[in-house]
Amino acid sequence: MSTERYEMVVGLEVHVQLKTRTKVFCGCSANFGVPPNVNTCPVCLALPGALPVLNEHAVELAVKAALGLGCRVNPISVFARKNYFYPDLPKGYQISQFDQPLAEGGAIVVGQTGKGTDIQIGITRLHMEEDAGKSIHDRYPGETAIDLNRAGVPLIEIVSEPDIRTSEDAGAYLRNLKQILQYLDVSDVSMEEGSLRVDANISVRPPGQVKLGTKTEVKNMNSFSAVEKALESEFARQCALLDSGGKVEQQTLFWDGTRESVRPSRTKEGSHDYRYFPEPDLRPLMLDAKWVERLREDLPELPDERKKRLAEEYGLAATEVEQLTSHSALADYYEAVARASKDGKGAYNWVMGEVQATLRASGEEITHFRVRPADLAQLLNLVRDGTISHTAAKRVFGRMVDTGKPAAQVAADEGLLQVGDEGAIATWIEEVLLEHPAEAKRFLAGEKKLQGVLVGLVMKKSSGRADPKRVNQLLSARAG
Repeated sequence: MSTERYEMVVGLEVHVQLKTRTKVFCGCSANFGVPPNVNTCPVCLALPGALPVLNEHAVELAVKAALGLGCRVNPISVFARKNYFYPDLPKGYQISQFDQPLAEGGAIVVGQTGKGTDIQIGITRLHMEEDAGKSIHDRYPGETAIDLNRAGVPLIEIVSEPDIRTSEDAGAYLRNLKQILQYLDVSDVSMEEGSLRVDANISVRPPGQVKLGTKTEVKNMNSFSAVEKALESEFARQCALLDSGGKVEQQTLFWDGTRESVRPSRTKEGSHDYRYFPEPDLRPLMLDAKWVERLREDLPELPDERKKRLAEEYGLAATEVEQLTSHSALADYYEAVARASKDGKGAYNWVMGEVQATLRASGEEITHFRVRPADLAQLLNLVRDGTISHTAAKRVFGRMVDTGKPAAQVAADEGLLQVGDEGAIATWIEEVLLEHPAEAKRFLAGEKKLQGVLVGLVMKKSSGRADPKRVNQLLSARAG
C-alpha cells in the first residue's frame, strides 16, 4: 500500500457553543459544570405544550461570527426540525437550519506547513442550532445516565468546503478558526468544556481526479492534534482498503485516542434520513440590513490585522507577533504596557518572559493578573531611567506579583533604588576584591575578562542596587 497514490480530501464541521447566559430557546442557564439536569425546564425537557422562544443575543453572536469569517449573512433564514432518535434528545428532533441557513460563503486563509504559501479554505455555510443532551456511559456500571443540561444550549455549525488536503492544513484551519472566534468574543472555544467540537469528513481519490470519493465522518476528537492523528489514520485505512480492491462505505467512525485508530459507529445518514421540515413553532428569522451593518462596523480588530499592525508599530518580528496574538487578552496586555512604556521590544521581553512564566506557574489568566499593565510599564521606565538595575527589577516584579503594589513603591520599600554614589560603590568593590583575592590579583594584573565576573559579584553584594555602569567605570579605573 502506498498513500502516495491517493489524495486526501477533507471537509470539517465545527460546532461552537455561543457565549450566552441562557439557552437558545428558553431562559435556562447555559453555564457549564453544574450538577446533572439542573439547567432544565419544560422547553428543553420537551414537555407537552412548551414552545421555543428565540434568544436574540444568540442571533447577534452568530451574525458576528459569520461577519468575522467573511460570510454573506442571509436576510431570511429558516429553522428546521432535524428528526432522529437518541436517548439524550428529548424532543426526538433537533432544531437546526437546513436549506436556508443564517450565512453562507466566507473563507479562512492558512499558511501551508513547510511550503511557505497560503491557501484559502472556503466556508460553505454557518447555521444556528441547539445542542443535544449528554449520554454518560461510565458513571453507573452497566447503565447509561442522561444529563440534559446541554439540551438547548445555542450552537453555530461552521461547515468548510472540501478544500483541505493534509492533516496539517486541517489543524492550521482549526487553530485559525478558534483564534478568530476568540477575538470576536462569541464563544469560550474550549474543547475541554465541549464548547468547540469537530467532526471531520474525509475521502480519498487519485491525484488529479475531480470527482470526490466516498466519505466517512470521524467523531470523538477532543483536541486539534487528535483531529490530525485521526485524519492520518483514516486516510491510511481508506488507501489500504482501495488497494486491496475493497470499497469505502459511507459511515460514521469514532476516534479511539488510546489505540490511536478509528472504529465504526454506524452507517452514515444522508440529509434525507433526517426528514427535515421547517420548524412550525418558529417564524422565519428576518434580519434588518442596517442592524447587520452596525454589527459589522463594531467588529473588533481580527488576528491577521492585528499581527500586521503590531509588527509595524512596535518593530516586532513575525514569530514575536505570532506569540503575542495567540490570545486577544495577551495582545491587549502587551499593547497597554508598550504604549505606557514607549518600549515595544522591552514590553515584549517582559510579557513573554517574566509575565508568562508567572502565569504558567500559577495557572492564572492574564485578565486577572495582579500586575497591571501600567505598573509593569512603570517598572520598565525605572530600569530605562537607571533608577533600578535590571537585576533588581526582577526582584521588584516578584514583589509586585505578591503584593499588587506599583513598581516605584516596591523598589522604595525594599531598598532597591539604584545607588550611583561613587563612595558606596567603591566600598562594595573593595569588599569584593578582598573576599576574592585570587580573582582580584589576576584582574589587577591585566586579565580583563574577569571584569564581568567582578561586576556580577558587586551587584550581588549590593543586592542589585549598584549602578552597573559606575561599577564598570570604577573597576576599569582600578585596573589602570
